[in-house]
Amino acid sequence: MRLQIAFHQALDKALAIAEQVADYADIIEVGSLILYQHGIHAVHAFREKFPQKTLLIDTKIINRGKDVMQIFASANPDWLTVMAGTQKHIIHAAANAGHSHKIKVMLDLLDSSSIGQAALEAESQHVDALLFHQPSSEQDSFEFINNWEMVRGNTKLPIFVAAQANRNTIDKILDLKPDGLILGSTITQADNPVEEAKFYYNLCHNK
Repeated sequence: MRLQIAFHQALDKALAIAEQVADYADIIEVGSLILYQHGIHAVHAFREKFPQKTLLIDTKIINRGKDVMQIFASANPDWLTVMAGTQKHIIHAAANAGHSHKIKVMLDLLDSSSIGQAALEAESQHVDALLFHQPSSEQDSFEFINNWEMVRGNTKLPIFVAAQANRNTIDKILDLKPDGLILGSTITQADNPVEEAKFYYNLCHNK
C-alpha cells in the first residue's frame, strides 16, 4: 500500500512541509487549492524540489483533457486526476493524451452518478487508478462500505482512498486493503508532521 500526502497550503509552506515528510511519502500530491493560486508554477516548484519523487497533480479535469495534459506535461508530473462525472470521451481522451506524455490518470469518483458503473468502465477508458473518498461523517460509514464494495467488485485497477482519518480510525480504512492511502491535513496540520507521516507510512508498508 502506498501513502500519498496531499498539500493544500500556501505554496511556500507546502514546500517546506513536503521537504520534511518526503521520505515518508510514496506520492506527493499538489492539491487543487495550490493549483488555483499558483497554476503550473506550483507544479514546476514541486518537481524542482523533488525530482525523484512520484508527483500527482490534482487537476480534477472535467473538460479539454487533452489540452490540460499538454500544459502540465512540461512540468513532468507522474499523475493527473480526471473527474468520473465528466463525459466518457473526455476521460478517454485525457487518459490517451496523458499516456503519450508518460503521465498516468487517476479517476476521481467523487462526482460520479454511479460509482459502480464508473469503476466497471474505467479500464476501457484507459485510466490507471481510481480515487475513492471516505465520507467525512461517521453516519455515512455504512454507505462508505457499500460504495467501496461496488467499486472494488467492478474493477481490477488500483484504488486509492482519500481518508478523513486519525490514529484511532485508520484501521477501518486499512482493513479494506486499498492500494493507496491519501492523507492531507491529518499529516500536514499535525503538531509534528514528520512523526505523523512516519506513523502512517509504516502502517502502509507493514513496518
